[in-house]
Amino acid sequence: MTELLRIERAAKRFGEFVAVDGVTLTLPAGRLTAIIGPNGAGKTTLINLVTGAFLPDSGVMHFKSEAITHLAAHQRVHRGLSRSFQIINIFARLSVLENILIPVLSRRRRTAVSFHVAQRETDAIAEARQILREIGLGGKENVPAGALSHGDQRLLELGIAVGPAPELCFLDEPSSGLTPVERSTVLELIRKFSAERRTTFVIVEHDMDVVFSLADWIVVMNRGQVLAEGPPAEIRENRAVREVYLGEDL
Repeated sequence: MTELLRIERAAKRFGEFVAVDGVTLTLPAGRLTAIIGPNGAGKTTLINLVTGAFLPDSGVMHFKSEAITHLAAHQRVHRGLSRSFQIINIFARLSVLENILIPVLSRRRRTAVSFHVAQRETDAIAEARQILREIGLGGKENVPAGALSHGDQRLLELGIAVGPAPELCFLDEPSSGLTPVERSTVLELIRKFSAERRTTFVIVEHDMDVVFSLADWIVVMNRGQVLAEGPPAEIRENRAVREVYLGEDL
């Protein structure tokens, strides 16, 4: 597989707390990866380092062989990195269509235009509407995003994450707070986008049913370090992983 992201000895501490402790990890293109671990394992902090929300205290990161360690978040987006958030992060007062239009225009380097002028961006609008149809929100494009149900807001956030047409997209707990039916819908969309949009997904999840039904490869973190990684069957039988999860049925 072609190497897409390489992380070497990345570290981040907050005061005395070491959130990420010398993580080295390689993510190839096309492999759907899940990052799991107990609370405080460093999963979200690692995403923040890769996507530019935090800068590492040490270590380096390369995306498509380019050093991105000190790039700003928007520069990483323009290079093909995207993410969603553990806590829903949408523009509640904007319409559903406008929420999708923002990342689409960003990829086209047209974010400086007002929404009034953006109405003339017919190609971008058509693309945003297509994304809405794909995520099942095609009939709600004029609804304020904040008026959507929790499940629909999760779908919208997934649409925002794929709006920039990223090559690598991190999804932080995409099934959080969803009903079984909503969760199934989100998982099928991730599979669909992974197959059709040439996007490599990395999900951070606590729901082991989601992890083992979706991931091709699993990375287990504990206390800021990578404890184990491998295919789901191997991780399921890993004794150290089972000890971290206190005997929980994986």
